[in-house]
Amino acid sequence: MTSKFTLSTSGTLKFGTDSDVSLHVQPLQENPTTITTLDLSGTSLGVSACTYLATLVPNLSNLTHANLADIFTSRLLSEIPPAIDALLTSLLQLPQLRTVNLSDNAFGLNTASPLVKYLEKATSLRHLILQNNGLGPEAGTLVANALTRLAEAKSKSSDTEHQCQLETIICGRNRLENGSMTAWAQAVQTHGKRLREIKMVQNGIRQEGIQVLLRDGLRHCEELRVLDLQDNTFTKTGARALSEVLTRWTQLQEMGVSDCLLSARGMVLVGEALQKGSNKSLEVCKLQYDEIDTRGLNALVAAAESGALPALRRVELNGNVLAEEDPSIEKLRDLLNERREKAGKGDEPDPDDDWGLDELDELEEPESEAEDDEKEADDEGEEIDKREAADKGERELKQVDEAENENVSPAKDAEVDALADKLGKTGL
Repeated sequence: MTSKFTLSTSGTLKFGTDSDVSLHVQPLQENPTTITTLDLSGTSLGVSACTYLATLVPNLSNLTHANLADIFTSRLLSEIPPAIDALLTSLLQLPQLRTVNLSDNAFGLNTASPLVKYLEKATSLRHLILQNNGLGPEAGTLVANALTRLAEAKSKSSDTEHQCQLETIICGRNRLENGSMTAWAQAVQTHGKRLREIKMVQNGIRQEGIQVLLRDGLRHCEELRVLDLQDNTFTKTGARALSEVLTRWTQLQEMGVSDCLLSARGMVLVGEALQKGSNKSLEVCKLQYDEIDTRGLNALVAAAESGALPALRRVELNGNVLAEEDPSIEKLRDLLNERREKAGKGDEPDPDDDWGLDELDELEEPESEAEDDEKEADDEGEEIDKREAADKGERELKQVDEAENENVSPAKDAEVDALADKLGKTGL
């Protein structure tokens, strides 16, 4: 029989000392083996309280879910490292633990060390949720590198259950930016064959970083079901990379790239990739506020009408450069409504049931075709200039290296030491 213990239901939210918290954890003491979900979220835990809880956690031998989101409200920054270290260290003793939620806690560069220490050893872990932790690119790199080491630790584990790589990585609103994308791509690659859900929304990742993440990391995730990169910046550069790897995700069910500035021509590339028929499991496509025009929409509609997207049931398009009376909008709406009716959902659209189109109340009036082409040509020219400048810099560096290598013997290389229903229990 499964059992969930929630600390916040005690009516008290602030626990500074061991005596404060000891009055409210009787189930953890009396029936520890019956607890499968531990929910400490929405509280304020001091160092002493966390240290006390850490003495009880190892007895929860059947624990599968730990929700430690938002547990340091009003606490000093100096309190967080020792407090979270005590809790995370105790979690390492739980062989059945699969899901850990650490969202809404401050794990910036100065407080990331306990998190890194835990992640590189958490071999039982399969679902990691880190939302709004203020990581930044430096701490984000440390976390990603820890996940890469975790993959190695999992592969060496004597417990076959622990050899399974991560299935879920949720790391959004963390300002990861371009600076951490090489490390994240490596982490994703090492866990790639097993990863099914990746959510990295609102991280300030620009097109160069998106390109690295997609080409070097996500392309290896052949079992990917859910991809959510909303509120980052793609442009045509990122859209091209997405179109190149999209056909590898044959089991993809949901793709979220709203607020990503895909661009008009970028969406054409994505639509053409979808037309190849490799994404027959795709159900939900989130494309809001992406500067998509009728050409990109036509490419998507062509994919849907051709039979390349037989499972498609929901498309979000609001905020794009489209006229509400665009014939392609009507075609897509009719197609999705027909599928909804065939699925037994009734013949009246319901915005809350994840079928059909979203409400198109903020569409942007299309410019003339000539103005649109001129704008895209300017944008594309700017991207080309940037790429040419980068290529020139690489050539110059290569020439310098070659000149040095002519006079210097090669040095010895040094050894080089990254939800669905199953997550519902975490309380997200």
